[in-house]
Amino acid sequence: MKWFKRKRKSDTEPHTEPGEETVVLPEGDLTETESIPAKDHRTQAPEAPVADHAEADERDDTDASPVPGELVDEPEDSHRKRNRLFKRLRERLHKTRENLVSRMDRLFLGKKTIDLELMEDLEEVLITSDLGVRTAQSLIRNATEKIRRKELNSPQKLRELMQEEIRGILSSTTPATPLNFPAEERPFVVMVVGVNGVGKTTTIGKLAHQLKHQGHKVMLVAADTFRAAAIEQLVIWGERAGVPVIQQKSGSDPSAVAFDGMDAAISRNVDVVIVDTAGRMHTKVNLMEELKKVQRVISKKMPSAPHEVLLVLDATTGQNALSQARMFKDGIGVTGLILTKLDGTAKGGIIVAVSEEIKVPVRFIGIGEGLDDLRPFDPEEFTHALF
Repeated sequence: MKWFKRKRKSDTEPHTEPGEETVVLPEGDLTETESIPAKDHRTQAPEAPVADHAEADERDDTDASPVPGELVDEPEDSHRKRNRLFKRLRERLHKTRENLVSRMDRLFLGKKTIDLELMEDLEEVLITSDLGVRTAQSLIRNATEKIRRKELNSPQKLRELMQEEIRGILSSTTPATPLNFPAEERPFVVMVVGVNGVGKTTTIGKLAHQLKHQGHKVMLVAADTFRAAAIEQLVIWGERAGVPVIQQKSGSDPSAVAFDGMDAAISRNVDVVIVDTAGRMHTKVNLMEELKKVQRVISKKMPSAPHEVLLVLDATTGQNALSQARMFKDGIGVTGLILTKLDGTAKGGIIVAVSEEIKVPVRFIGIGEGLDDLRPFDPEEFTHALF
């Protein structure tokens, strides 16, 4: 499940080398933004750094700077790296663990037997931890059946059952690999959707960075032409990741931008195209119709595309994220989920509710601002970190 390596400081900063300059290549209304090295780095003063909280967080989390003579690209011991990444995941899930598991442990503390009152209190903990009524009732129903068959006779066993059931729910829809890029599908088109404010554009930038470092030729398409500064934000992320961004002027038809992006990707033999889309409120019918139009235009250029439609959800919104998932799945057919901001909320239990009810795989989770904090989702690791 770990399909990229954490890079040291020297590896995370080359997205915009000192002395690089950003140029815009005109082509009618279509423009492409990319970074081109200056002719002589020695004679040019470095550009003023752009405020970048993501990179700052990444620098804070990396190991100390290497001592003189140390090889900065020496691979980190795999066991040590796994332990470090797991520790970071567990730390970032602190609020959710306190809201769900710690409350559950306090409920079981000192109890020797399982009675009706304990089961009712446990159901309340599950519901108020944003697992949702449907998921909570399913968990309680399964536990009650095991108690009836005398397969469950202590609060400790009940806790272990809850852990196993939650892991099972998360594993039931999660594939063995986050994303698969078959050789015959080039370019592989990923359409990213979600309401405004969920971290959609930032997630696209981090994903592009990771794919680029895996050796994929990546292109971004700025089809969110209505939100203020959405194009500019994606261009900045494109520069950081070192990938081109296809764009038109603000207010352009998103479908036209998607069409131009597919043209450019096919002509340049791009491996992966990530299309950013508008994110007005999910209750607006016109947004769903607009997204369907973008899908149709992409399909005209490549019948099998888009190959993935990833929905970005903000975990801090709790049950509202579940309603968004329902709406987008019914409206455009979501193939995968990305849950962001799990580090800043006690409502991380929503990931269980969404997995149980929507039956769509969770592809990635966001646990911080660093480039390495967009993680391929591993149900086993997540459950272990939570409990």
